[in-house]
Amino acid sequence: METLPEGAVRRCAHRVNSVHSTVYFSPDVRRELGALGVEHHRAVYFASRSAAFGRVGPGVVTATFHSFKHDLVTEHLPRVWDVVTPDQVLAARLRAADTTLRRVLGDELVVSPEMAEAAALALRAAEACERAARPLYSAHADLPVPDAPHLALWHATTLLREHRGDGHLMALTRAGLDPVEALVSHTAAGRGMSLEWLVRTRGWSMAELTAGQDRLRARGLLDADARLTEAGATLREELETETDRLDTAPYAHLGAAATARLTELVRAFTATAVAAGAFPADLNG
Repeated sequence: METLPEGAVRRCAHRVNSVHSTVYFSPDVRRELGALGVEHHRAVYFASRSAAFGRVGPGVVTATFHSFKHDLVTEHLPRVWDVVTPDQVLAARLRAADTTLRRVLGDELVVSPEMAEAAALALRAAEACERAARPLYSAHADLPVPDAPHLALWHATTLLREHRGDGHLMALTRAGLDPVEALVSHTAAGRGMSLEWLVRTRGWSMAELTAGQDRLRARGLLDADARLTEAGATLREELETETDRLDTAPYAHLGAAATARLTELVRAFTATAVAAGAFPADLNG
């Protein structure tokens, strides 16, 4: 495998994740699943992201999603599978990806040569993803690649995103960070969701989040103002570095020049999507 420039894996992975994430912030997923009888926004998320596993219960989702309180997951799983099948969810999710990308990127960009090029590059990178100990990636890798280039790109970004995410959970476990501690330290680093977003979306109470902050203070990782200490900043960077290491194979397989080109393409797509309002304005506020 080719040696990559420093930071190349992280730069490309973050841009790839932005393309993937457009669908999870899209009203189109809720509309598609709402038409099938799944109306609660959390049920929509849990079903749409876990459907590649088949009909699974809350334990699998809590373990593989990591950041959600188990009590929240049990409110919606396995109940959602009595309303809709995993195959129906996967088809609805792909329809939502189509309408979302057409809306936030525009039809001209969706059918452009650049889109086809990005899809080919991302799929080539995904060829080197590893299945072992990566359940979310491996489940999605069993799904067929869509024919349309913009949907093939979204599929490939999903593979790359879940591959990196599975590896990141390995790094968090090794660092001894539980889900709450992982969330609040990420927020303290200025990269994660605001605490208000975590309360609204992850099921943890503000008291549970502040208790997590207290545990990190006891380890010398947060200061009195909930900012990362030097040790905390070092730990977070070590986590990202370890995640990069575990995520190197796809981009090394792609090669330095092609990885740079994929980064350039998906950066431009993301900028267009952001300008079109693809992401909530208060996500990190």
